[in-house]
Amino acid sequence: MFHAKELTVSNRGRGFTDITADVQRAVAESGARQGLCTVFLHHTSASLLLCENADPDVRRDLESFFSRLVQDGDPLFVHDAEGPDDMPAHVRTVLTQNSLNIPVKDGRADLGTWQGIYVWEHRTSPHRRRVTVSVVG
Repeated sequence: MFHAKELTVSNRGRGFTDITADVQRAVAESGARQGLCTVFLHHTSASLLLCENADPDVRRDLESFFSRLVQDGDPLFVHDAEGPDDMPAHVRTVLTQNSLNIPVKDGRADLGTWQGIYVWEHRTSPHRRRVTVSVVG
């Protein structure tokens, strides 16, 4: 069986939006007891992240690290059509991921105890992001 659900994720700009509950709902709606869940983000300036969900300092530290690694307005970048965060957002996306594969067990996405699923926005302004959750079971 195959089931797909499209999510729209709104954010306030650079940072993390927890979509774990939305993904779990999509898996439950599929009716699959066992299988595979794929979460796919349809954008080139945001990422998906499977990350620690108990301590927000982990996500804060990731953002700090990437801010140092890929700086907004770096003169190295030519592509700045949408502002100084444009190319840095694309670089951050290429260094991370835009899809996740998660096993389905007993009708749920089989995440670890401290794992959450996040959309990581790399642009500084608010965006609406499209995410497709596909379940094969």
